[in-house]
Amino acid sequence: MHPTLYAIPTPLGGLPGDALPESALGIVRGLRDFVAENAKSARAFLAAVGMPCALRELRIEVLDQNTRNDSVRALLAPLREGRALGLLSEAGCPAIADPGALLVAAAQGAGFRVAPLIGPSSIVLALMASGLEGQRFAFCGYLPRETGAREGRIRQLEQRSRAETATQVFIETPYRNQAIVTSLLRVCAPQTRLCVATDLTLPQETVVVRSIAEWRSAPPQPGRRPSVFLLLAS
Repeated sequence: MHPTLYAIPTPLGGLPGDALPESALGIVRGLRDFVAENAKSARAFLAAVGMPCALRELRIEVLDQNTRNDSVRALLAPLREGRALGLLSEAGCPAIADPGALLVAAAQGAGFRVAPLIGPSSIVLALMASGLEGQRFAFCGYLPRETGAREGRIRQLEQRSRAETATQVFIETPYRNQAIVTSLLRVCAPQTRLCVATDLTLPQETVVVRSIAEWRSAPPQPGRRPSVFLLLAS
């Protein structure tokens, strides 16, 4: 078989449980080379899926926000040596709002096969549960950190949503959840609908959709929990 880079989704919280189908787990258990955003959490995940070998026998290289672009090609060494390689994100799907995209691009550019495995995607799960426009939507990644730039970006997304009747999906680092909620309630039109999807796939999961006017009366309180925000203007 041609050497393959497997993009491996990881649980959005806690241990694998039923987050990955057995077919995907079987592929993971057959790998010995991995690239991960964090080696410690990667080892915890691999221990939980029941690797048939000792963790010390696994090779785990790190690809994170500090990895230089010119160092990424070296991470493809197992593929060049004829072995399969697994790509792990911290949570959810690799290469989506994730530095793993650099490795996938390098593998594609070098002519290696890239195979995405089935698993949880917070973006798709949030859209599924929101009831917002699912025929037309855009994932917008992270919004700017600075308040003025962030609120300018929210205005742009709301305008695009209204013009295209398209749901705009974005995420934030959990400790900045409150800042993004404050900006959304300050900037958006009263009739715009906002979904806040928090702790997806976990026992405490919540997915709530209200108009901005309704949210202003009782603002969302996602705290510092992983959340996805979806906006649909009319």
